[in-house]
Amino acid sequence: MKTMKGPALFLAQFAGDDAPFDSWDGITKWAAACGYKGVQVPSWDARLFDLATAAQSKTYCDDFKGQAAANGVEVTELSTHLQGQLVAVHPAYDTAFDGFAAPEVHGDPKARQAWAVEQVKMAISASANLGLSDHASFSGALAWPYLYPWPQRPAGLVETAFDELAKRWRPILDHADEKGVNICYEIHPGEDLHDGVTFEMFLERVDNHPRCNMLYDPSHFVLQCLDYLDHIDIYGEWIKMFHVKDAEFNPTGRQGVYGGYQPWVDRAGRFRSLGDGQVDFGAVFSKLAALDFDGWAVVEWECCLKHPEDGAREGAAFVRDHIIRVTERAFDDFADGGTDDAANRRMLGID
Repeated sequence: MKTMKGPALFLAQFAGDDAPFDSWDGITKWAAACGYKGVQVPSWDARLFDLATAAQSKTYCDDFKGQAAANGVEVTELSTHLQGQLVAVHPAYDTAFDGFAAPEVHGDPKARQAWAVEQVKMAISASANLGLSDHASFSGALAWPYLYPWPQRPAGLVETAFDELAKRWRPILDHADEKGVNICYEIHPGEDLHDGVTFEMFLERVDNHPRCNMLYDPSHFVLQCLDYLDHIDIYGEWIKMFHVKDAEFNPTGRQGVYGGYQPWVDRAGRFRSLGDGQVDFGAVFSKLAALDFDGWAVVEWECCLKHPEDGAREGAAFVRDHIIRVTERAFDDFADGGTDDAANRRMLGID
């Protein structure tokens, strides 16, 4: 059996223009001081990481890892959540998602999509240069605006969307295979890969590609009213990454899953700091331990109420207390009387 690694922290929600969050040296020292052993890196944030250089230079990557190690943390994974989103964008979201891309491709969806593909490929190459085996991303979405079928969806609409999504991602998955890196799609509302069924639809279209895997985050399943524990039982072999994030869902007679267009603090479904929501993390960590998940437990802090620095400090302790150091022997080994094949046959009454 294997023991999960952690705690680690996804830095996307903490990078900023003020010290210590504005530099790789500063933010890694801060994360270590909070109790983290690892950090997940947003590849798009130039204050922390030079993606283009990392994709080409093993020396840069060695120095990047070395500075983190000197400050007390490991680099756990790179993320292209923003760039992965742009691999597939429905026109309804063109203006909103332009902000995720470089200014020179704003207003040009084809150029933006090509830029996003190159970004994800560079991040996969950089992951290999960093000695990382897993990479976090979003799938993007073409069918999402048609999630609720009114008016009735025309026959073939969803199938066409997933065919195109697979076509766009297949070359990226092949590049990941060449580099020995898994792409772990975060199963997330707003993405075409937002639950188990949609992951299966995509997986089938990429011919069960060995580099097509999952980033598991139970908070997104709480808000969809999906059984997040059964999900582990079904998809355990594809779960290569784990975001530890809490959530609560408290429907009323006035609103439910859709949230009534309200801000986060007023929604029935809300993300919360670890321990303040409804996720049964004791069961989650137990199931992952039983599956021999030996990746990182990465805190993704998102909460509409608590200050992020408090959430980060509390999150490190929360994960540390939930990681199960797996046993190396059976609890009843003291009663082992020893046996052999002949004894087994006698016990069964077999001549």
